[in-house]
Amino acid sequence: MLSEPRSGRLAAWGNALLAGFVSPDDAVLAIVGDDAVHRVEGLPGEAGPVGLTLALGRLRVLGVTGYRVALPAPGHPLGLSGPPDFNARALDAEEAVVASGAAYGLVPEVYEAGPAGDVHTEVVWHCLPVRDAPPADVPSLGEAERELAEALREATEVMSRLDVAASGPVAEAAIDAYRARASRGAGEVLAPGYPPRAVRVLELAQRVGLLISVAYENGHGGAVSASEMAARGEALRPVERVARRAQVAAYNAYVEERERGAR
Repeated sequence: MLSEPRSGRLAAWGNALLAGFVSPDDAVLAIVGDDAVHRVEGLPGEAGPVGLTLALGRLRVLGVTGYRVALPAPGHPLGLSGPPDFNARALDAEEAVVASGAAYGLVPEVYEAGPAGDVHTEVVWHCLPVRDAPPADVPSLGEAERELAEALREATEVMSRLDVAASGPVAEAAIDAYRARASRGAGEVLAPGYPPRAVRVLELAQRVGLLISVAYENGHGGAVSASEMAARGEALRPVERVARRAQVAAYNAYVEERERGAR
């Protein structure tokens, strides 16, 4: 839960490419990550899917000046601005990228391919028209940071109240993995060009997400009945919502700062 979304990687490194902080090859390498290949389908002027390097260059020519992230969930169209077809696709994928400067959006579709024992992941980004309007429910970095501080306290209190076993080998391994990622430094969290506060907010959102994951997956504690598990989900849902909002605010910080500077 709240792991690094593919839309976050595309937006962050796409923004770094637009700003001239990285080369096209480095940006694409970072976006693809552990996947085998990414392609873009539906790009204006192209009859079929094209590679990510060509797609990012073409979007720039079409007028794209930045990328924002959307992480919608049922009842919460976080980061979306319409139209309904794009919103529905993004909600199904639980993520999307919305371009700034030109009315296009990208929604990932993930496939597994290859023979048994050698399966790899391929991603097709569907390029679709979007509405030029403010994204839904995205806080400022300052708001996100304040909300996260409270959410972190709430998550800890909820886990204690519901008797979630937040210790034990599985939970400890998850926490160790988080600390190992954090120790690699800010450059690994967001692409070059992002403000330090965005890095801080994203790291804190990931920490809150880790606690939620521990609560849901790694320690059942005394909550063993269906009603108790439902109560846990109900209590943690607002915390998870805050963490998703903060993730979006962090990834969108590049575009928000650039647009403020242009006013």
